[in-house]
Formats: sequence, C-alpha cells, structure tokens
Amino acid sequence: MGKLVVVALGGNALLRSNQKGTYKEQIENVTETCEALMSFIKNGDNLIIGHGNGPQVGNVMLQHEAGAKMFEVQAMPMDFCVSETQGSIGYMIETGFRKVLSQHGYKHNIVTLVTRVLVDANDPMFKNPTKPVGPYYDKEEAEDYAAATGAIFKEDPKGRGWRKVVASPKPLEINNIELVELLARQGNIVVTAGGGGIPVVEKDGYYVGVEAVIDKDLASSLAAVQVKADEFYILTDVPQAYINFRKENEKALGRITVAEAKKYLEEGQFTEGSMAPKMRAAVKFVEETGHDAVITDATSLGNPNAGTRIVKR
Repeated sequence: MGKLVVVALGGNALLRSNQKGTYKEQIENVTETCEALMSFIKNGDNLIIGHGNGPQVGNVMLQHEAGAKMFEVQAMPMDFCVSETQGSIGYMIETGFRKVLSQHGYKHNIVTLVTRVLVDANDPMFKNPTKPVGPYYDKEEAEDYAAATGAIFKEDPKGRGWRKVVASPKPLEINNIELVELLARQGNIVVTAGGGGIPVVEKDGYYVGVEAVIDKDLASSLAAVQVKADEFYILTDVPQAYINFRKENEKALGRITVAEAKKYLEEGQFTEGSMAPKMRAAVKFVEETGHDAVITDATSLGNPNAGTRIVKR
C-alpha cells in the first residue's frame, strides 16, 4: 500500500515570472506539473494537493476594482477573492490532471474542496498587517482608498507605488479536514486549502471571513499534519534550498535535520517571503509527525535523492 503524500504547489506551477497569466499559459503549466506528480500515482501513493494563488488573487482584485470604477459593480472582500481563485485554480488542476491520467492509462477521481481555514481573531499579525496584495497605486490614490475603505496601504520598498497590506495570521484548523483525509485514503486526488485557505474567524459559534492572507505552505503543512501524511513536499522553482545563496561559498542542501534547519533559519540563511516560510512549514511537519519533508522543484520528483530533505534527526 502506498503512502499518503501532501504536495504544496508553488506559484510557478501555475504561472511563470515571464508570462502574462493567460488561461492557455496557466493550463499548460498546470498540466506540466501534474505530469511530474504522476510519479506519486505510479508509486501507488494517495495524493493531497495544496497550491498558491498570489498572481491569480491579485488579478481578481484588479478585475473587481475595474468593475467598481467602470460599472459600479461592488468589489468583493479578500476572503471572497480567495474563494474565487480556489475554484478556478482547482478547475485547472482537475483539467490538467485528468488529461495526464488519461494519457498514462490511469483512472482517478479528482476532487477540489473550497476550503475555509480558521485563524485567531486575536492573532498579533492583525495589529501589524504586512502582506501586500492587489495592484499598485500612487500615494494620492492610496490615501483616497484608505479613507474610503479603512484599508491600510504601505509604500513598496522598490518604489513601484503603494499597495494594500493585510494580515498573514497563523492557520489553526483546516475546515473539513476529516473529509479530505477520507477522500484521499480512498484513492481520490484531493485539492484543498488553495492559496492558504479562505481565512475565517469564529464569531458567535460560526465562521466569518476576514481580510487576510494565510501562507499556503503553512496551511499545507497543517493539512499534512492533520491528515497524518507520510510525506510532505513543497514545490518551488529551485531544485534545492541553499545556504550562502548566490555567494562564492553557496551550498546546496541535501539531507538536513530539523536542528540544522532551525540553525540556518536563525542565521537568516533563507529569504523571508521566499524560502524561509517554506523551511518553517517543513520543520513544523517534521516536528509534529516525525516524517520527512522535501523542498524541491517539480522536475526533480521521482528521484528519491533529489531536493532538500528535512528529517527529524
């Protein structure tokens, strides 16, 4: 019997930096990534997929803004935009994977669950929102939007303008995670917690959405812990994590322990907003389950020695 594997797809699995984001580009990228994921299916593993949505949710926010300006169509809040991209990206993953499965002679159900993820309303990140989302504005536009909506805007450090910033709270609970595990262990490919999940808080015994963005690697790591996964993979655009990145003494990391990973994190070896959250998500999974986590790119899947493998000891 195969393993239960959770894979968190990075943004490059959907959209590359030099692309415009057309449907054709994205579906081709997704299909290519699904081809790489076939190594798990051929191994008899059960598969759960998480994914990012950064460029896609930014585009949705632009579309909402244009509709509000031109046609007075009400723009939707952040949690609604995340739910939109969960559905659309899930559709593309289902489409791409179905094609690849058919080409290889496999028949698997593929299920996308629009997933809410619980966060703490008192999470300190809500008092200091730092996650930039949506389009860039000039200072006057940003001030007008802030006055009209109460949103917080901060200037981009690279001088590209001002952007709305929201909190990035810690994920606490994946909604319907028992169903996710059940479906996956029955042999279905399950797509869940897309874009980190729809951020919700508990209020008066039910959930309400909030203006926030949950880190997709942390959410996928939490899902992997809660379904008792045997392995956790984080796919990114490099084959391994590095220390002394882009320096003369750059070193690719192969097999490292949790203690080593924590040491490198404390030293600032990994960039915030890039490799650092991936390494923290991997460490969380290994610490809580004792199983391995792997950070690599999609093309390296199928090679048991590829990537950076984080182990307990």
